[in-house]
Amino acid sequence: DAGRDPAAPPLELHVRIDERDAGFLALGMARGAALGGDARPVAVVTTSGTAVANLHPAVLEAHHAGVPLLLLTADRPHELRGTGANQTTEQVGLLEPVRLTVDVPAPTGRPGEDRDLRHLAARVVATALGRRTDDPGPVHVNLAYREPLVPAGEPWPRPARDGLTEVLRRGATAGGPPSVDAPAVAPLVASGAPARGVHDGVPTVVVAGDGAGPVARRVAEANGWPLLAEPSSGARGGPNAVPGYRLLLAEEGLGGAVRRVVVLGRPTLSRPVQALLGRADVESLVVAPTGADWVDAPRAATQVATEVPPALLAGTGSAGRAEEAWLAR
Repeated sequence: DAGRDPAAPPLELHVRIDERDAGFLALGMARGAALGGDARPVAVVTTSGTAVANLHPAVLEAHHAGVPLLLLTADRPHELRGTGANQTTEQVGLLEPVRLTVDVPAPTGRPGEDRDLRHLAARVVATALGRRTDDPGPVHVNLAYREPLVPAGEPWPRPARDGLTEVLRRGATAGGPPSVDAPAVAPLVASGAPARGVHDGVPTVVVAGDGAGPVARRVAEANGWPLLAEPSSGARGGPNAVPGYRLLLAEEGLGGAVRRVVVLGRPTLSRPVQALLGRADVESLVVAPTGADWVDAPRAATQVATEVPPALLAGTGSAGRAEEAWLAR
């Protein structure tokens, strides 16, 4: 494919006429890769209708054995469901039990749609691999399509990393084996290496949302970063807290200068904060200790971790010159 990104990894394609055969082939390939120390999900692609149901025996095996599969099933657009249209059935929930079911609507070409699909891809791959739960398994991605099924002379979206979140495995920020995921743009945490970001001069803020706890204040003070804390964060106070941050974020010389955000808790109260987290020129590390999902309403997080990197907690005890100047603004 001449339009394929030359940096993209190669795809090994296997064609099977029978969906049951395809499901068990994928199961065997994924299990073999895991036993060989290279755990990765294997994708199975089917058409709609009864083709989907034929995957169920392999899905049950994958569920009980903890084998990562990506079940990519085509579907009719939502307006044709329940109308008696050809090759249409209720596909959402048909392959349970799985680790996650996502019903993706037919694309419309709206702005940001390609970013949202990249974010979805990062989420489903991380879930299949058990990155946050240590519980790998099958994931069902039901993909609706509306005619024309391919762009009618219009260009495909340009290759980009916008929306591709790197989901770090549990414990990765403390070091360990390298991640098999593609590296994020300017990662704050490099897998198997100490966290960067301590006094590197990048204008950084700590966002403490609901339930963040005192650890957010510790990160801000250890590194000399401003703390933007919501009232219910449990972190509001201290020398780095910025009381009127919602107004300051609108100032080009202050909010406009932010280039990195460390997010703890659930930011809920401030639209300026959500706008900051969604900016293309801002990298963000989201710390979400529990659950398979994480808080990222703008779908723009650079990295997601289950714990604060120890290097960010340790800091150096005092801010560098760049951090002192940044905090003094």
